[in-house]
Amino acid sequence: MSDNEGEKLRWYNLGLMGFVSVWGFGNVVNNYANQGLKVIVSWVLIIALYFIPYVLMVGELGSAFKDGKAGVSTWIRETTGASGRKLAYFAGFTYWVVHIPYLAQKPQSVLIALDWAIFPDSKFMDSFSTLVAQFLILGIFIFFMWVAAKGINSIKKIGTIAGTAVFVMSLLYILLVVTAPMLRGVEPATTNITFKSIMPEFNFAYFTTLSMLVFAVGGAEKLSPYVNNTKNSSKEFPRGMMILAGMVAICAILGSIAMSMMFDANNIPADLKMNGQYYAFAILGDYYGLGNTFVVLYSIANLLAQISALVFSIDAPLKVFLAEADEEYVPKSLLKTNENGTPITGYKITLILVGILIIVPALGIGDMNSLFNWLLDLNSIVMPMRYLWVFLAYVALRKAKEGTFNLEYKFVKNSKLAMVIGSWCFIFTAFACIMGMFPKGVEVFSSQWIFQITLNVLTPFILIALGFIFPTLAKKNKLK
Repeated sequence: MSDNEGEKLRWYNLGLMGFVSVWGFGNVVNNYANQGLKVIVSWVLIIALYFIPYVLMVGELGSAFKDGKAGVSTWIRETTGASGRKLAYFAGFTYWVVHIPYLAQKPQSVLIALDWAIFPDSKFMDSFSTLVAQFLILGIFIFFMWVAAKGINSIKKIGTIAGTAVFVMSLLYILLVVTAPMLRGVEPATTNITFKSIMPEFNFAYFTTLSMLVFAVGGAEKLSPYVNNTKNSSKEFPRGMMILAGMVAICAILGSIAMSMMFDANNIPADLKMNGQYYAFAILGDYYGLGNTFVVLYSIANLLAQISALVFSIDAPLKVFLAEADEEYVPKSLLKTNENGTPITGYKITLILVGILIIVPALGIGDMNSLFNWLLDLNSIVMPMRYLWVFLAYVALRKAKEGTFNLEYKFVKNSKLAMVIGSWCFIFTAFACIMGMFPKGVEVFSSQWIFQITLNVLTPFILIALGFIFPTLAKKNKLK
């Protein structure tokens, strides 16, 4: 980005960029499936008390370390003193390893989108047993890992166009559903909308759904490189973030209302997380007399977007982890690349871990819907763990002596208040991840509940424990 003022980003550019990168229709569907109408108040609370502070902290960190190449790893290394190198390694490692459950689920999403695109009236996937379907899903993953290893970028570019199409169709969905009662005389599926029906009960069951909300609004650190490309960043960056928060809030609330008009909040389909996006567009086609047009168009666009996300997520997190690799903690074998710059050893480790997460759960989780829901919940437990490093870096930044870092933009001027807010976001994220480990929609203490909670607890610990193996291997390499 040039320093020419005419080419600087404005607050509305940032707001739109952030909205496209952070938000998705699945966020509405998944959280409505978890909470029903009560999610409306939950959205207001999570955006006001968590999302807004989060994005503004990211802005401050990005401004302080504008020349850093490794994002969160750079922030950690620069703010945590003597232990900075080791912690930076773990931050980079966490960024990569939390994508493993994500990669295990993406091929499922690819197969489901393909199924809806070809068979919108009947589900071909239903004819497979869970284990057979998972082996098919593993085959899909291996194929696209081969594609990613070849350094093929065309799929990613196609996915960007498809992702934009999905985004536009998601906004169109909200508009067409909200206006359907007036335009088409449609009767809402949920009729008893009262203050009590939208107010959450802050009990144990409710707290187990928080991780999905955190998962939905995470990823704002992607915007950090643009802080210093913003015109009058101290004023316009926070303004852009507030616009982003407002757009997310409007789409989350209106999207939830639109879902309630289609799906009775008191009788939510069991497979809404897996098929809800497609059900929504299928019903929308019925509303406007267009048959399967909407659902097929959405399925094709989503299929291409999911493929692109899969290819990108195989490659990018690993390269971010290795971008500023410290040979004291990362063995040289992990840095080995092919002629396309692909870290081959890292790909092999990724394949082993993803293969285990695809096949092993199928042995104890009986049907595809339960397996999909479990993997989605596991993502909401594991993926937010990378946000913990953002808040740790922020607290360390504001704890440093005045003048240690050049802070062109401050989210909060008072350092003590800033540390309190950073600590709150850290604690809330950790709490949401822990509570998310408790299975939902499964009879408590049943064999499947025990199987799921065991995997939910063991998976993050095993993935993080791998981070202690690499430094040991690196040390042995240096001794040799």
